[in-house]
Amino acid sequence: MIVDSHCHLDYFEEAEQPEIVVRAVAAGVTRMVTIGTRVAQADAVKAIASRFPEVWGTVGVHPHNAGEPPMPTVEELVALADHPRIIGIGESGLDYFYDKSPRDLQQEGFRRHIRAARQAGLPLVIHARDADADIVRILDEERAGGDFAFLLHCFSSTPALAHHAISLGGYISFSGILTFPRSADLRTLAAELPEDRLLVETDAPYLAPVPHRGKRCEPAHTALTLRVLAEARGTSADHMAAATTANFRRLFRKAAG
Repeated sequence: MIVDSHCHLDYFEEAEQPEIVVRAVAAGVTRMVTIGTRVAQADAVKAIASRFPEVWGTVGVHPHNAGEPPMPTVEELVALADHPRIIGIGESGLDYFYDKSPRDLQQEGFRRHIRAARQAGLPLVIHARDADADIVRILDEERAGGDFAFLLHCFSSTPALAHHAISLGGYISFSGILTFPRSADLRTLAAELPEDRLLVETDAPYLAPVPHRGKRCEPAHTALTLRVLAEARGTSADHMAAATTANFRRLFRKAAG
């Protein structure tokens, strides 16, 4: 069993979603998590997760959308996550590469999502791009309010951020970026991180792995990224599938029940 821990099934046409799920299962990807990016999108995420037994969901506001009023309160995020098929909060975090929202609003949104995750007892899915220092600072500061589980998704940041996140009990997920020819340093990092902290994903419909790079990505492609992760770590794909699935169940405990 392989888990696509991060995809966006609502970005596909509703009519093609069943075929996409079927192709994923045929490729061994038997669990998928479709991710929230806006409050207004939460109902669509819940509907998809309820429609397919292979799919779970999260709710939250992407940092690109943090400037869209009104920013949900902690209590509103917790209430939004109160659904049997919702297993996480997010994605939230910081993106200073595109800077589509003011940085102060991104940071405030990030803090609210952390507090909501802690209150709801659900893991937080974190988007981190070109903002390592502030990600570390906010994670450390928010620890003062109590522990919270989290996953750095689609990891392509510095080894320092990865190791610090793991020191806080966090998890790291690799996408198709891991398979790109220029990602040798990322593969080196993936090889040295603790096995019990690793997940895989697609971020579909984006970031299709080699040999599909430049084309539309689907959850079925998680198997290709998993294979590269296994090769980087000198182990078998079957072993890596079992390990990443066990990690998923440990992190997203609501989905393991």
